[in-house]
Amino acid sequence: MLESALSAGITEAGGDVLLGGVLPTPAAALICKQYGLDLAAVVSASHNPYWDNGIKLFGGDGGKLDDATEARVEALIREPQPPAERPGRVTELRAAEQDYLTGLQEAFRIDFGGLKVVLDCANGATYRVAGEIFTRLGADVELMAASPDGRNINLECGSTDPGPLSRRVAESAASIGFAFDGDGDRMLAIDGDGEVHDGDELIGLIAVDRQAKGNLGGGVVVTVMTNYGFHRAMKEAEIEVEVTQVGDRYVLEALKQKQWALGGEQSGHIISTDYAPTGDGIAAALMLLEALGGRPLTEARVMEKLPQTLVNVTVADREAIAGATAVWDAVERINADLEGQGRVLIRASGTEPLVRVMVEAPTQEQAETICSDLVDLVKAELA
Repeated sequence: MLESALSAGITEAGGDVLLGGVLPTPAAALICKQYGLDLAAVVSASHNPYWDNGIKLFGGDGGKLDDATEARVEALIREPQPPAERPGRVTELRAAEQDYLTGLQEAFRIDFGGLKVVLDCANGATYRVAGEIFTRLGADVELMAASPDGRNINLECGSTDPGPLSRRVAESAASIGFAFDGDGDRMLAIDGDGEVHDGDELIGLIAVDRQAKGNLGGGVVVTVMTNYGFHRAMKEAEIEVEVTQVGDRYVLEALKQKQWALGGEQSGHIISTDYAPTGDGIAAALMLLEALGGRPLTEARVMEKLPQTLVNVTVADREAIAGATAVWDAVERINADLEGQGRVLIRASGTEPLVRVMVEAPTQEQAETICSDLVDLVKAELA
């Protein structure tokens, strides 16, 4: 429905539409550049439930539109323009899937012969291409959550719920598993023991490996959500770190400014600009396997995570947190008490009616206690 409505609007305005079918979000960025398109649009719920379906836009360079451009697009939606004198056309781009797979094969010339891997496709956009690329590269592949029906995307599966994959990998002969999110731009890894490894750990592994090989290309860009243990590990490895606000677009902006290649988020959104100007969960999985070089993930730790607790608080108005003085006074006080040993971060979600409360502390019990108190305070202030 959304694809049809979007196509109708574009053609009414005089634009031509190429339909690429069901593909991961990063495929749109790659195809946009390959075909010299002016714009790419993805209909997706991203890592959210299906009822959060929306539209992601990419510019002709394959990068996400900046905030100012998105604001202009939203303004035009509120003030529709008259139809063009001549409408555009809608055409199926039948080669889109193969173009994306070919791009991955050309970028990652790896032989996975003997590797048994389990892939959780989140009942989303990777359900065909993830298994195909790993099979082409020689791996023995088992798929999970690869039967999308439009409503089961991210439902008890994928990177937002890696428990089922964790149990499956631990019970099987697989040496590793990868959990993608619904639109395929995020990835979490599961080691052979069933333990989940988030974006902080994976970016750290890739960065240290590239540093050792001399091809890191500068430092690493991460966000304010990144675990303090990551910063300690990068300091020991003498790798420079730049910190941005949450959001892959801000990571990409910083990478461009610093002229670095690698960055990402704790959620598993990993960007390597030498491959594409956006996060790609499948590419990130291949990057990790390159960095492991045949080693099991269980033996490749580069950081010790500080105990962390993250709670999402559902609120009526997420922006109201900015004026919750009592909350910010508490955050300032707790951060002063934890200085050098932990921290507190509270922020509004960028996509959902949530306020995220994150606490890092010397012990898990301390982190959970502080987080619980702050959650109660947020609820009281924003009720």
